[in-house]
Amino acid sequence: MSAPESARKRHAELCRQIDHHNYLYYVLARPEISDAEYDRLFDELRELERKHPELAAPESPTQRVGARPIEKFEKVTRRVPMLSLDKVTSEQELRDWLSLMEREAGEAVRGPFTVEPKIDGDSVELVYEKGVFTRAATRGDGRVGENVTHTVRTIRGIPMRLRGESPEMLEVRGEIYMRIKDFAELNRRLAERGEKTFMNPRNATSGSIRQLDPKIAADRPLRFMAHGGGAIKGRAFKRHSEALAFMRELGLPIVDRLDVVKDVDGILKYYKCMLEMRERLDFEIDGVVAKVDDLALRETLGARSRSPRWAVAYKFPAREEVTQVVAVAWSVGRTGKLTPTAALKPVVVGGVTVSAATLDNLDQIRLLDVHVGDWMVVKRAGDVIPDVVTVLQDRRTGREEAIEPPARCPACHGKVVKPEGEVNLYCARPLWECAGQLKEYIQFFCSRAAMDIEGFGEEWVKVLVDRGLVKTPVDLYRLKKETLQTLERMGDRLAEKMREAVERSRDTTLQRFILALGIRHVGQATAGALEDHFQTIERLMDASLEDLRQVQDVGPTVAQSIHDYFRDAANRRVVRDLLAEVRIKKPEVKGAALAGQVVVFTGGLTSMTREDAKKLVVEHGGRTADGIGRGVTLVVAGPGAGGKLDKARERGIRVIDQGEFLKIVGSAPGHS
Repeated sequence: MSAPESARKRHAELCRQIDHHNYLYYVLARPEISDAEYDRLFDELRELERKHPELAAPESPTQRVGARPIEKFEKVTRRVPMLSLDKVTSEQELRDWLSLMEREAGEAVRGPFTVEPKIDGDSVELVYEKGVFTRAATRGDGRVGENVTHTVRTIRGIPMRLRGESPEMLEVRGEIYMRIKDFAELNRRLAERGEKTFMNPRNATSGSIRQLDPKIAADRPLRFMAHGGGAIKGRAFKRHSEALAFMRELGLPIVDRLDVVKDVDGILKYYKCMLEMRERLDFEIDGVVAKVDDLALRETLGARSRSPRWAVAYKFPAREEVTQVVAVAWSVGRTGKLTPTAALKPVVVGGVTVSAATLDNLDQIRLLDVHVGDWMVVKRAGDVIPDVVTVLQDRRTGREEAIEPPARCPACHGKVVKPEGEVNLYCARPLWECAGQLKEYIQFFCSRAAMDIEGFGEEWVKVLVDRGLVKTPVDLYRLKKETLQTLERMGDRLAEKMREAVERSRDTTLQRFILALGIRHVGQATAGALEDHFQTIERLMDASLEDLRQVQDVGPTVAQSIHDYFRDAANRRVVRDLLAEVRIKKPEVKGAALAGQVVVFTGGLTSMTREDAKKLVVEHGGRTADGIGRGVTLVVAGPGAGGKLDKARERGIRVIDQGEFLKIVGSAPGHS
């Protein structure tokens, strides 16, 4: 029995809507509906196809996981070889690449060039015939690859039917990859199920698309970005950048942060920019790719046996290296949490010599099966201490030693405990009785987001705590200049500057004061929410557990942590002593344009400092936060915005630029 016309029309409309929202989400990064609304559309489509199975065409959004497992991979011979790229690692090698092209062309090659991040994923080719997805194949040896259509069709960002007027046949080349956070979540789920985890996102991606059962691939957070094309029938282009723009119009996700530059200097500038931005991206890259944009010139230049002459990969310094664990040390933080750090044989990673790697916690040590003496792969991200990627167990000699948790705090020798349901170990002594916790806490108390007391860095805080001059933050306000001058290497001018910094911090806001208390689980946004709800520190101190649960974005765990903090007699004494030293003032309010808004700034600000911008938010009734948490409602994005901007777009949070922000608050740079 065929489906009624009303069902066919609704089915067509649901397919159109879902494809449209996939395009907004995966291609434009501008979702219009919530995940829940999307799921409702998808569920309605699935129910309609259950009632009328004949409507479930292969290109339907519901059919991405519908295929049965295959027995083996078929071989695919492609029309145009899918070649690898030659690699360069220095400015001189890049300029040599240009010289080689000029010799081949017999004339100067001045560009333009397209430049793009070199995504550390798995290369595939997609084939569309009359706008319908028909095949996907791996790179293989360049000419012959493996047919992975059954797994690639499960990737939601890849359209099953192209938008608009499609060419008769289109071959799309690109990378399948995983976002860094999605990879971490996948490994977490695999570990929970007792399954083997992956070493890095690239390995996870490659293993996922080469599954015989498409349902396994569908359970993996795979994504796709197009960066080029193979054969095209029914459409011609003069420039590579034009072809990519056309693919984007068809609904295909195009490589992020693609740009066009006029010469080699432009390539170098782009390389330096991406190298700096690398740690803010939410996907792994290992360099940048430069390509001649003129397609006719590409034909002239041609290709070698394995690589085109008109493109090159400018690789970043390696971020992963192999080294050996020589010892493990435990340190205590301001909340009492103990963190293990592996001392390593020094090794150069990403251009920097490192000699230590974080091990996070005891559960992570057990999961990785790390022993003292093990050889391991370490990965550095930015200027922070590197992470352990994997242990090379085949290099063990039998002389390695297991890592045992400490029975006593390394700073105060207090008992170590592991709370039920937590992965971390903690010093059982309170903050005020553990010098290790106290040093970390005093640095936090003085930080810019908290009381903003300049000059009290790690070195001076250590001296002050070790000398017994600072036992609680209250002592900072009672330090005399003469006392500071007794410290080794403390000159008159420095002592004066430190005292001035302390005095300036006496006038503060309730949000800063709450944050500075260092209550576990209370960050900047939560401190602001507590300020809005309770208005005074006294009301917050006396709040019941039920009162705390009424605060927006304060869940049961956070509420319990706040309640426990203020029920502790020593903590209450410190707070009351601090209130005798500082003046909590309500921020000056000039308007209500941002009333109820929680604002995050990301990227550069061209006409004001970050602190001035945050002050404007508060003056106009809003609050600020440093990260994209649950309560954030507005993001102000400037040049160089990275991961926070991407996260905001994923969550459908409103994003504006600095100019629009200033219009909202009715302020121009340098004026109020």
